[in-house]
Amino acid sequence: MRIAVLLKEVPDTYSDPEMSLETGLTDRTGDVVADEVGERAVEAALRLTEGVEGAVVDVISVGPESVAGSIRKAIAMGATDAYIVSDDALVGADLTLTAEALAAVVAKNGYDLVVTGAASSDGGGGVMASLVGEILDYPALTNLTAMDLDGSTVRATQAGDGATVEFEAELPAIVAVSDEFPDARFPNFKGLMAAKKKELTTLSLADLAIDAEDWNRARSIMVSIERRPARERGEIIDGNSQAAAKLVDFLQDKDLLPRSRA
Repeated sequence: MRIAVLLKEVPDTYSDPEMSLETGLTDRTGDVVADEVGERAVEAALRLTEGVEGAVVDVISVGPESVAGSIRKAIAMGATDAYIVSDDALVGADLTLTAEALAAVVAKNGYDLVVTGAASSDGGGGVMASLVGEILDYPALTNLTAMDLDGSTVRATQAGDGATVEFEAELPAIVAVSDEFPDARFPNFKGLMAAKKKELTTLSLADLAIDAEDWNRARSIMVSIERRPARERGEIIDGNSQAAAKLVDFLQDKDLLPRSRA
């Protein structure tokens, strides 16, 4: 059993990242970490392979070579190898180019199952599993709350507000886990030392035969960016005898009250 986990480095959610008004890119020079839902994907993959002889869990990431620091945590948790797709042409890459790069590594190494997070904490696109699945012609099971393997079949659950849906698909397949999955395990000392010494594989787009400027493929580019206007201070209505009337007037001004029928 060979499993690939797609793991992304993102700005720390406890930081306050800025976007450049010149490039449209998020400033990633500050605190960066492995995406939490991506770490849950690593945990899910490791649990699937527990007790399975010869099972392999590899990590694949797209980004600058500096993402190695975040990727090594997955190695410390128990992942076998890591592949980083790093190329100057990937700076500001859209979802489709990123998916193409990830899919190329998956195809190159021939994984049985691909696991990723449902949506990254920085972009929140929530479509990476579907895009990679489309490129590889793999069934994509997304936004999952539970998952298990039965031989060559992956069975999964997607629980929403209105219904709970059960899925199954034959391998190879790609799955996207939600925040409902367990937290990532804490690496032990032995794992941390092994991860520190582990040699990671770095690939370029040329290694994967990908042309970032092939505009015959689906590509999107940033055309403009503006800073969000500062939030205006709201009106405070004190709890006095005039409060109810003021609240009604406010709601009427905002057209938030139902219109009376003549």
